[in-house]
Amino acid sequence: MVLLGHPTVDVRPHGPSRRTLLLVLASAGAVLLAGCWLVIQRHNERPPWAQDIAYEAGFIQGNRIRQYDPTGREAKNLLAGGCERLRAAGRGGRKATYDAGLWVTGCLDGAAGRPPEKQGMFH
Repeated sequence: MVLLGHPTVDVRPHGPSRRTLLLVLASAGAVLLAGCWLVIQRHNERPPWAQDIAYEAGFIQGNRIRQYDPTGREAKNLLAGGCERLRAAGRGGRKATYDAGLWVTGCLDGAAGRPPEKQGMFH
């Protein structure tokens, strides 16, 4: 319906053209891809924060063994050098290879029932 004496309504879309929008999205994608490539090249097989990952994996391993040990014999074994033997036998997994010392420390903390150290954002 057209009202007399009123200007017409502009129904064209406002904002950047499709071409400009596609160029900006393509540029952002290229920058993101380049950033991911640089991170992969820098860290290769070893992820960022590998030390934290190694400690946490050892802690979880020791904690699980302690929790599922009804007699407490396995936990005592871990505290008496069992964590080092697990890591040396390759039972620590790939995460133990990131930092073997921290994995063993985490395993000992988990086996002893201590709270994890150096975990979280602020450590």
